[in-house]
Amino acid sequence: MVLRTRSRTLTFPRRPLVMGIVNVNDDSFCGDGTLDPVLALTQAQRMATEGADIIDAGAESARTNRAAISIEEEIARFTAFITAWQEWCGAAAGQSPRFDEEQIWPPLLSLNTWRPEVVQAILPLGGDLLNDIGALPDDRNACLCARHRAALLIMHSVGEPKQPHTDVHYPDIMVELDRFFTEKLALCAEAGLPPESVILDPGIDFAKQRQDNLAVFRNLSALAKFQRPVLLPVSRKTVIGEVLGLRDPLDRDAGTLACIARGVTGGARIFRVHHVQGAVQAVKMLWALESGAEVG
Repeated sequence: MVLRTRSRTLTFPRRPLVMGIVNVNDDSFCGDGTLDPVLALTQAQRMATEGADIIDAGAESARTNRAAISIEEEIARFTAFITAWQEWCGAAAGQSPRFDEEQIWPPLLSLNTWRPEVVQAILPLGGDLLNDIGALPDDRNACLCARHRAALLIMHSVGEPKQPHTDVHYPDIMVELDRFFTEKLALCAEAGLPPESVILDPGIDFAKQRQDNLAVFRNLSALAKFQRPVLLPVSRKTVIGEVLGLRDPLDRDAGTLACIARGVTGGARIFRVHHVQGAVQAVKMLWALESGAEVG
């Protein structure tokens, strides 16, 4: 299985990738966001040194109890960060990977947004892939990714982001995911985006109830039929808090590692996390156990 991004082509099987979350906003549910692009870059650099293969930068929180920022503000936040990131990558390109020889270096840059007007403005500036949490209601973002040869991460959800969807229920969430990804992959193909440039995200906690989220973890291997890398956004999720009785997201890192372990055995190949160092160590150990590969 091959994943083509704007700057790199990755071949699987290989050790799963760790995606570090950088919030270029002041509304992160974990309280780790910043509007200062210099501080955001410092966070990204630290995650890179801890072993992150991808940096996922977002300029607006997905929290549903906060109003959306303007398109202009989102573009401005992204522009400042992407510019700083590109400059750093130019200097880091000649260095060796900081963690080990399997780390993607410099890390890929993922742009976490969903509004096509924002994507149209920022994708020409850089970015290896677009992390679209908008459930791809039409082909505009797929067309933009095809134009700029960026990869596209499609997340399952229902309805527009920034709106609560707590009343959504499915007879069978895996049947729903099968229908959804079949439809969206066809939409991408029609837009000129090849399947090799698509990543699938089952959308843990998005328009799902606790039983839906747990069913996704239990039946993750069913998504292997699509022959695309599956990303699991596992970090400090509400479902972890529900199962463990933990209200504070910062207390959920142990539960996050448990979800990573289940994800690796279920076939997920990218994990989106806040605590990069712990996730990288867990993934490296899990992959050695899973694949039987010698890991130094």
